[in-house]
Amino acid sequence: MTFRMKGALLACAIAVGMGAGATAAKADQFINILTGGTAGVYYPLGVALAKIYGDKIDGARTQVQSTKGSVENLNLLQAGKGEFALTLGDSLKLAWAGDADAGFKKPLDKIRGIAAVYPNYIQIVASKESGITTLADLKGKSLSVGAPKSGTELNSRAILAAAGMSYSDLGKTEYLPFAESVELIKNRQLDATLQSAGLGVASIRDLASSIPVQVVAVPADMVAKLGAPYIGATIPANTYHGQTADVATVAVVNFAVTHVDVPEETVYQMTKQMFENLPDMVAAHKAAAAIKLENALNGMPVPLHPGAERYYREKGLM
Repeated sequence: MTFRMKGALLACAIAVGMGAGATAAKADQFINILTGGTAGVYYPLGVALAKIYGDKIDGARTQVQSTKGSVENLNLLQAGKGEFALTLGDSLKLAWAGDADAGFKKPLDKIRGIAAVYPNYIQIVASKESGITTLADLKGKSLSVGAPKSGTELNSRAILAAAGMSYSDLGKTEYLPFAESVELIKNRQLDATLQSAGLGVASIRDLASSIPVQVVAVPADMVAKLGAPYIGATIPANTYHGQTADVATVAVVNFAVTHVDVPEETVYQMTKQMFENLPDMVAAHKAAAAIKLENALNGMPVPLHPGAERYYREKGLM
């Protein structure tokens, strides 16, 4: 083989290699999954999804980001700083409308829906020694209402309003994530916490296994006052240590969302792989057992992303 021929072959090999590299680079898709605090439900589900997407979507590179929850997640998506997020339905509705009081300075018009997932249960838990057994007993007591302008904090405002109260009726209002709220109750520095999460959330399991607690009911008449997207729900007996009876409460559906600039194929795969690998998500947290394909479009308050719509058309849901 002549030197000239070797040179030509080498040049060809380099060109092919560069082309392959360009194709691989183009095929790579970064998927940042926006969740919530590590003691909640969003985070373990996000970790499970990151593994599913990394294993099942060609070229996907995944990351899980712990955040303050729904409101931050939606604002980050609008800014293009995430590809997948979990959010409460009421926060999503307010984001689309651009409710400044809820933390959205303008309508978040880039948000697109992927699926309705599982319901968040409003879980109000007090230490037994606080003497709190009803919502009315919260007057004059200290309550953690969630991180400022988080989805949980928006829920707290709504629940107290339905009970004819506001933060001014409380002895003290703390704006803390789940795990920090629990530590304060354990240390007798806080009477109660309101947490909007899936059943069996780690923070409340930790609290109930550490000290005697009271799970406070949200009565049915308040469900009617709250209206959509809130629905009546029950925290089954023995969900938490020492909780021997069912407790009435309200729930609000969570949604998986993305933004308009994420490629159609990526969102199609994110939707498909989520529904086709649900056992892996249930293994991460039992709240995922409530995720059902047949409920995926229920109550979606924003337009669907074309990638998600394509998957549902294939499944005969649209």
